[in-house]
Amino acid sequence: MKNSKKREKEVAEKEYVYYPGCSLEGTAIDYEMSVRLVFKALGINLKEPNDWSCCGSTPAHTVDHVFAAALAARNLAIVEKMGAATVITPCPACLSAFKKAHLKMAEDESFKKEVNDLLDEPYQCSVTAKSVLQVIYEDIGPEVVAKKVTTAFPDLKVAPYYGCIINRPPEVMQFDDPENPIAMDKLLDAVGVEVCDFAFKVECCGAAFGVTKKKMVNKLSSKVLTMALDVGANAISVPCQLCHQNLDLRQDQINSTMGTSFSIPVFYFTQIIGLTYGYSPEELGIDKHNVSPEKVISTRVPIEEYRKQKEEKAKKARKTKAKKKEA
Repeated sequence: MKNSKKREKEVAEKEYVYYPGCSLEGTAIDYEMSVRLVFKALGINLKEPNDWSCCGSTPAHTVDHVFAAALAARNLAIVEKMGAATVITPCPACLSAFKKAHLKMAEDESFKKEVNDLLDEPYQCSVTAKSVLQVIYEDIGPEVVAKKVTTAFPDLKVAPYYGCIINRPPEVMQFDDPENPIAMDKLLDAVGVEVCDFAFKVECCGAAFGVTKKKMVNKLSSKVLTMALDVGANAISVPCQLCHQNLDLRQDQINSTMGTSFSIPVFYFTQIIGLTYGYSPEELGIDKHNVSPEKVISTRVPIEEYRKQKEEKAKKARKTKAKKKEA
């Protein structure tokens, strides 16, 4: 108990340099809204770097590796100048760009020089980039996250879908298991949500190929949605805005091209945590989604009442099991 209270106090005193990335100010504004509210509830301050710019994301490295690294390193240099040792971002593509630039520059002096020659402020490789998911799971921890829960959603059964880049390649991303990640599972379980055993956790949904290879994306995303239903889920949770776009925004398109009839709500994991903290769907940007989640979040129960219900149910199950053994 003392350790738990100490951890809570330490968390409340934290401040992180927070890089939102381009899409979280546009098409993924709902992710941004939920991230900020969850950190606010946890008492953590997020400090956005002044004059941050696009990290280069997916397209830049296809043109020029030095230029791509420079786009990422420019932002890392800004964070470095702020005196911070860590920068966090919700976006797996931004995270990947930061980590790849940092590692390549740290390992190769000639590459580092080429990159820094393009920058106004050189990057000296002293900043660690982490995902929002990693920070909530590792730095804050499920136990502290659970303490802020006020509301349970007994109808919600979630398939945790990580996508293919938030923890891969492992030598670059350095977080969680690359084949069977558990961070999101553990956090959702901590806030009282039923988490399904999902074999497609890290299968690709098609990522950024939604325009150039639409059929491929529809096929890959269809497989993810099908598997979610097969394991008994009625919703999907993601930490990636590209995954969210392919699974939520394109769901009608998938139904049209694949002959399916999916109607599966897709949440950012921070939106689910935010719901359990008592924030409204509108505050968390859930009303912006293509597929309405109302059917799976309409039943809300105070968390203490829900825990009592679960305890009573568990007791009955144990009694039934004991009677069967006696018989």
